[in-house]
Amino acid sequence: MAVERKFIEDALVRYRVSEFLREKLERVGFSNVTIQRTPMVTRITVEVENPGRLIGKKGRSIKRLTDTIAQEFGIKEPQIAVVPVAVVELEPMLMAKFIARRIEASKPLRPTIHMALKRIMDAGALGAQIVVGGKIVAKGGKSKSMKVAAGYVPKAGDIIRKLRKASVVARPKYGAVNVKIIIATKDAFPEKVKVEIPIPVVIKYAEDPDKVEKHIEVEEPKQK
Repeated sequence: MAVERKFIEDALVRYRVSEFLREKLERVGFSNVTIQRTPMVTRITVEVENPGRLIGKKGRSIKRLTDTIAQEFGIKEPQIAVVPVAVVELEPMLMAKFIARRIEASKPLRPTIHMALKRIMDAGALGAQIVVGGKIVAKGGKSKSMKVAAGYVPKAGDIIRKLRKASVVARPKYGAVNVKIIIATKDAFPEKVKVEIPIPVVIKYAEDPDKVEKHIEVEEPKQK
């Protein structure tokens, strides 16, 4: 019974630390965190968009964060490694936050998600899907959902475990809006599997989302 209790306690600590870092590191572009506990130390690997800002001058900021985690969560000898995000457009958390910020700034929604989809596909994704739901209309309107997709995004099988997913809640004046993004990258598929993705021409209209007025749906390609 003691083993099960220890397992549950460790899982709770990991969750609390992850949520703490997610909120604390919002300003440096938090993307992901991996926590690995060993008999000697607890290694915490944080992926952020701006690692220099997190580390701080002479490492002062990262040291304060390390001390805070040790005190707040009772973790002995925590070691934080900061890893820069390789490609921002392929990180669903960062792209979802990008959309959420524009929603909160009252930017046009449809052009915004088209632009985000274009950036993801241009970065080399095999497929992507963006779903926005909630109060996406003016105050007093009903909750609705909007979905755009391009490329190949598998819906079933073991392969879906390797898809990159994230969900962020935007809070404009008229209500909460949930932004969900799924990205299929090349490393999610075996090398022997070749996937050819036709990119919808419609994505070109997302070049300048503030000036786009036409409503153009992005359709998923039909599987042969």
